[in-house]
Amino acid sequence: MTTRQISETMEDIYGFEASEGFISDVTDKILPQITDWQNRPLDEVYPILYIDAIHYSVRDNGVIKKLAAYVILGINVDGKKDVLSINAGDNESAKYWLSVLNELKNRGVKDILIICADGLSGIKEAIATAFPKTEYQRCIVHQVRNTLKYVPDKDRKAFATDLKTIYHAADENKALAASECVTEKWTPKYPNSMKRWKDNWDVISPIFKFSSEVRKVIYTTNAIESLNATYRKLNRQRSVFPSDTALLKALYLSTFEATKKWTMSIRNWGQVYGELSIMYEGRIPE
Repeated sequence: MTTRQISETMEDIYGFEASEGFISDVTDKILPQITDWQNRPLDEVYPILYIDAIHYSVRDNGVIKKLAAYVILGINVDGKKDVLSINAGDNESAKYWLSVLNELKNRGVKDILIICADGLSGIKEAIATAFPKTEYQRCIVHQVRNTLKYVPDKDRKAFATDLKTIYHAADENKALAASECVTEKWTPKYPNSMKRWKDNWDVISPIFKFSSEVRKVIYTTNAIESLNATYRKLNRQRSVFPSDTALLKALYLSTFEATKKWTMSIRNWGQVYGELSIMYEGRIPE
């Protein structure tokens, strides 16, 4: 809820007037908790990490600016989800991402098998520096979305079905062949639609060495998508955040609420873990 909504609710229910400034001062009490949460020790190894961004409008000295909240979600060795950090920033670069990954290292992370992210500027170079053994996997969900972004409704379903032949292919060679077929079919109508697949193949292709069970964990990104749905509600409740601090408080409280139910391992984790332990021998506990 916004400070105004809280103020109005208190007056409706209790007949008690509380200014928005007062509500803001009260909610500032959670700032030390946020600091503790942001600095808490992390596990040494995470088999899979997802990095995603949600964009918000924030007021800064009377000017409204767009700010990205970068959410890092980890799957630990027990197959349980955990939000490791939320970083708000307005620029992406290798330097920025290196500082974010170094922060994870300083909090105890020694190894990550796979980092799944969209084409964030500089992320590939930062991963190679901070965690040289980590595999960077381009997020297939975003890849598909970006491909279909400018495709009209009349062709979108057919195009999406054809794209599945690529990321559902049995191996990389078959995926490449499927990609060529899709490109040949749709490029005359949508000239640049498949360019990203060709340009980013080196970070799309790691997924093809895994079974369908592991692929589902990596490319369906249900974990991060459900979390993002919670964060997107914040945009529906308010068009502009009054400050960076107000955004941080809202994100933290939303995260706390969303992760309360995260008590179980993700589906088929035993099978997924067994495959990862063979693929990345010696890097996760047997």
